[in-house]
Amino acid sequence: MSTTTSPPDTELHGSASGGTGVDARLRTGEHPLSRVADSLSGLLVKLVLVAAFNALGIFMLVRMASLDAPWYGLVMTLVTTIALNVIYLGKRNLPLKYLIPGTLFLLVFQAWPFVYTFFIAFTNYSTGQILTQDQAIERIEQLSVTTLPDAPRFDAVPFADGDDLALLLSDQQGQEFLGVPDDGLVPLQELEVVRDADQVVEVEGYERLSLGAAQDRIDELTEMRVPIEAGEVQLVSLTTATLREQTRFYDPETDRLIDEATGTTYVASERGRFVSEDGTETLTPGWRVVVGWENFAEVFTNEAIRGPFGRVLVWTYAFAFLSTFLTFAVGLGIAITLNDARVKGRKFYRLAMIIPYALPTFMTALIWRGMMNRSFGVLNDMLGVAVPWLNDPNWARFSVVLVNLWFGFPYMFLICTAALQSIPDDVYEAASIDGAGGWQRFHGITLPLLLIATAPVLVATFAFNFNNFNVVYLLTGGNPPIVGAATPAGHTDILISYTYRIAFESGGGQNFGLGATVAILTFVLVAVMAVLSFRWIRPLEEINE
Repeated sequence: MSTTTSPPDTELHGSASGGTGVDARLRTGEHPLSRVADSLSGLLVKLVLVAAFNALGIFMLVRMASLDAPWYGLVMTLVTTIALNVIYLGKRNLPLKYLIPGTLFLLVFQAWPFVYTFFIAFTNYSTGQILTQDQAIERIEQLSVTTLPDAPRFDAVPFADGDDLALLLSDQQGQEFLGVPDDGLVPLQELEVVRDADQVVEVEGYERLSLGAAQDRIDELTEMRVPIEAGEVQLVSLTTATLREQTRFYDPETDRLIDEATGTTYVASERGRFVSEDGTETLTPGWRVVVGWENFAEVFTNEAIRGPFGRVLVWTYAFAFLSTFLTFAVGLGIAITLNDARVKGRKFYRLAMIIPYALPTFMTALIWRGMMNRSFGVLNDMLGVAVPWLNDPNWARFSVVLVNLWFGFPYMFLICTAALQSIPDDVYEAASIDGAGGWQRFHGITLPLLLIATAPVLVATFAFNFNNFNVVYLLTGGNPPIVGAATPAGHTDILISYTYRIAFESGGGQNFGLGATVAILTFVLVAVMAVLSFRWIRPLEEINE
């Protein structure tokens, strides 16, 4: 007797092996409703992120417009916001959805700082010339507001409405006004006034301050300005105010400033300053202007800058080379020592060797600075000497290299340890059988194989030490200073610290234009050095292949 079995309902239940039916899709989470839920949640997340970005874009546009930002900044922000909406809300351009975030971060954090630094290098951007010309004119006009010898005086009484202040002013003709910082002078007869006998005690919600209360707010009162057509009214004492008048006015048709008090005319110069016609007086502040290659020419033609720059450049290369060579040599020596199986407690020693690498540089550099103090440092106390570790040019250079060696050898120790452990023991055994000694094995086997693995690291370390700002600045601050330098340059300065000191610590103020110039030159030097270094290690890479 035969029995007939119907085939399984694969459409509804799926096959025994898992099938592709509804039940199988339910078991594997591939049900259409599940996919719909996933797509809805993904769409919701995308909409939230796009909305957040749009809100940020709108905020930036409003903020930039309120600050009178350049038109190209507004256009770039608007175009970027619209483009991102088109890309992420559309169904096409899938590759762009992954490429755009990284590209934006690249532009914002790398391309834009470089382009801006390059632009600043061709300007006179410095202390006294930070503003735009319109901002500088506005500031000069504000600074020209002064009290003239024949300026009218007012009897004054302070009033207050909570945090808001006002002045009850009486001129020499007996007319009374309420002086408010935002509204100027308002005749008293036009306002609601409360009097007690002949004394005004309240005006439009402002109440009269007692002498003690006024004294408590003396700083606010003396800083308060009441604008009027002829200038502004300012308190001289708690009972007296005077008229301060603007004496300098800008004429946009002739691009000149005229001082009406002295009759002097100031002409806008190509250097971003207003200079009197006879050239004897210059007004501050100035404004930013493009000066072309002037900063670069200054570096190479002004002996007071070229001399210190050359010395800093030579020391930068020496410092980077010595730091890289010594840290590699010490790290390799310790790694070879602790790679010997006969050394007891190797794990403990290896852990101890990385302690300098684990500690924060900014803290330990300052500790070294205290230890190397000539008068009170621990090193001189222990040695019983008075070594000028940080005061003498040669000793200061030695100290910087020594401290950087202490910071850097643990990293090389870790790299060399990993490289040594990758060298097969069979190679050394074969060399020993052939009669090779310890030096021959190191020179013929260990060092070449190590260089294959560590050459890129050495190049990167050299480039890092070329710009190793922390050790130099925290330990010596670039000092001791180079005598006769027109810029703040020291015997231990490297190019990066020299750039910082020019930009932020110049004797006459900050000089961002010249600092950006040195930064561009440093970039060129590092780029050339990187190209040559990678050409040097190319044969080692071919050997490794």
